[in-house]
Amino acid sequence: MSLRKITAAFGAIALTLAKIGRAVQQACGGNSGSGSDGESVTLQYWLWDDNQLPLYQQCADAFTAKNPNIKIEITQTAWGQYWQNLTTQIASGSAPDVFTDDVSHYPQFVENQQILDLTDRIEKAGIDFSQYAEGFPERWVLDGKRYGIPKDWDAVGLLYNVEMAEAAGFTAEKMNSLTWNPENGGTLGEFIRATTVDTSGRNANDPAFDKNNVKTYGYYPEWADGAVGQNGWGNFAYSNGFTYSDQKDGIPAQFNYAKPQMVQTASWLQKLIQDGLAPRFDQQSSLGTDAVMKNGTVASTIQGSWTMASYLDPSSPVKFGYAKLPTGPAGRFTATNGLSDAIWSGTKHPEQAFEWVKYLGSAECQDQVAKGARVFPALKSSTEIAMQAYKEKGYDPAPFVDMVSAGQTYPVPLFNKGNELDEIIQDAMWKIADGADPQTTLTKANEDAEALYK
Repeated sequence: MSLRKITAAFGAIALTLAKIGRAVQQACGGNSGSGSDGESVTLQYWLWDDNQLPLYQQCADAFTAKNPNIKIEITQTAWGQYWQNLTTQIASGSAPDVFTDDVSHYPQFVENQQILDLTDRIEKAGIDFSQYAEGFPERWVLDGKRYGIPKDWDAVGLLYNVEMAEAAGFTAEKMNSLTWNPENGGTLGEFIRATTVDTSGRNANDPAFDKNNVKTYGYYPEWADGAVGQNGWGNFAYSNGFTYSDQKDGIPAQFNYAKPQMVQTASWLQKLIQDGLAPRFDQQSSLGTDAVMKNGTVASTIQGSWTMASYLDPSSPVKFGYAKLPTGPAGRFTATNGLSDAIWSGTKHPEQAFEWVKYLGSAECQDQVAKGARVFPALKSSTEIAMQAYKEKGYDPAPFVDMVSAGQTYPVPLFNKGNELDEIIQDAMWKIADGADPQTTLTKANEDAEALYK
């Protein structure tokens, strides 16, 4: 049996178990109190970011102080394990009452009726969505129904080693004015070649450069990036005129992964490896992006606004900077995403859970999160507080904010069957990184992707 069929089978089993679990809960009355008005209940809340955990614990404490009959218990699990655990808990009928949700996952939850439609509750609460960052409230509306209140937004930029950049003649101003094209890489390509140095101290512009013995690479591609490429190839491809699908609204069933704009982008990334400007796929460090940037073996990569606290700490021995993404043939674009909080459809406490979700989307909570200088809250007023908090810590969020303010963004697309689609496209990109023909590989991947929806 193919991996795709196995995945689909597990999905069907999970849905059946979830329905059984909900039926058992309804028959037995649940496992954490009745949740009737005035009775004390405990809500389970899950998130994945350990950096944000203390901030949301403060929100939980403040919420309980205002609502003494509702206690919040927070569980934090790293990204990969988070979704595995959540799938398992939903299947067993014991999922958290509320959990942090992502646009790449929630359509599947909606299709399987695993999260609550919040439309009526939100309308009754009179929540004004004009106070949130433009475009983000609509991300949580599917078929006219709303499944979340925006809690934050993000963008990505070019992270670079300041010392290496300056030694190669690239000031902050130049870094924020880079161009890119899939033929020669534009001025970004010049930066990558100038900062790629072999073990004899020669950069890639030197005819004697030894691509088989590289000490410092100019660019570090992200290959574990699913079907979107949010932290790498997606931004380059989009700036080359690529769109994931021709479909304007809803969830796509046809894709453009085999179109020239995407193939050209993948070919350029592959050539970086072949020319010794980026690490070979089979030798790419298992330590991850953070480690290779901080140990000085890579000069640049693409990273999100949520990583600023990790790289811009003034006490760091390595000085990093963020720049706006390079301008491509079709313009400058950064992928934007945002999170909300979903209510599990099997919760025994839907009203209390909504009160918590509503609080997470409120100025009181988002202002508190903003002061921690970790993310940009979805509320416009809270974003202003976050901007000040970043500056007080010595961080410069301008590259991200400037791109968003200028409309140089594209939203991470909604995908149903996102896990399966991620697997197909990511596997194709891995093969390309390892030397496979980009056109042939992406054509097959596009066919497999569309077959998911037939």
